[in-house]
Amino acid sequence: MMVKKIGILTSGGDAPGLNPVIAGFTRTAIKNGYEVIGFQDGWKGLIEGLIEDLSLERVKEIVQEGGTILGSSRTNPRKVENGFEKILATLKKLDIFAFAACGGDDTLGVAKILNEKGANVVGVPKTIDNDLEATDQTFGFDTSINIAMDAIDRLRTTAKSHHRVFVLELMGRHSGWIALEAGMAGNVNAIIIPEFEFSIDEVCSLLKKRHEGKRTYSIVCVAEGVVFSEMKEKIEKAGTDSFGNILLADLKVGEFLAEEITKRTNLPVRCITLGHIQRGGSPTAYDRYLGLRYGAKAAELIHTGKFGRMASLQGTRIVDVPIEDAVAKRKIVPKEEWLLAKSFFG
Repeated sequence: MMVKKIGILTSGGDAPGLNPVIAGFTRTAIKNGYEVIGFQDGWKGLIEGLIEDLSLERVKEIVQEGGTILGSSRTNPRKVENGFEKILATLKKLDIFAFAACGGDDTLGVAKILNEKGANVVGVPKTIDNDLEATDQTFGFDTSINIAMDAIDRLRTTAKSHHRVFVLELMGRHSGWIALEAGMAGNVNAIIIPEFEFSIDEVCSLLKKRHEGKRTYSIVCVAEGVVFSEMKEKIEKAGTDSFGNILLADLKVGEFLAEEITKRTNLPVRCITLGHIQRGGSPTAYDRYLGLRYGAKAAELIHTGKFGRMASLQGTRIVDVPIEDAVAKRKIVPKEEWLLAKSFFG
């Protein structure tokens, strides 16, 4: 009997826990009698036929490693000439029975289209921002908020010593989960996220009141996707990626906010952009465990023929949901959680 080949790819920004996903998928698939292929550099690997064999030997010591051994990219098959046709041709040429696509809403949106075109595909939710509605939590998020919280704790000692205001820019394009949870855990003085308006005037008023006549300090967390009304010119000049997302590195909201606070309050302000440090290094125990479970579930979905489905964390259980549910709606911070955080400002 001929052994069926199945594959896996990791696409978009890397997140701590991707290698556990690959390991969980590979181990479960081999246990179920499949040969496992890894597509290199996300959708680029499927378009160009860039592959590597995934054996038990290859994945036996990757669970503790950050990043992804398969590599990743932001290649968008929609923007590649005959991109979807090339993917389907690669699957046919390599005799790939089915594959798992591990990524965020852009990646899963492509997976949904491929499923509609007849490809046997399943999904694994991956976003450092934790903003996919169809799952309670994505791997990598726990690692990122712990890194951010540690950064806040470390900034506090310098802020105290020099009586400064620190603006810490954290990841979060559309949703402010990282800034909210790390900021609350780190006991910062203000948190600004994309879901709810908190103007520069409000920030400055809070800081002036806090610092008036005192030798004190402040820490403000801002999610990278926050857009203040004063940033219209910066938005118009910013570039976009292949999926049409604004390049947040061009906006530099943290730097912009720090400059505005300086101008309006005359307080000593420094900006720190944590950037890719939030997604680097080894995953936490929680993210390793979650990644392994997600990967194993994806392999089981293929084995049971449940294509067009995505592994999902619901409470403490790993279940499956339609991929289309994952891309239908973004998970944003609820108003009650924002109001709780806001009640602690100052």
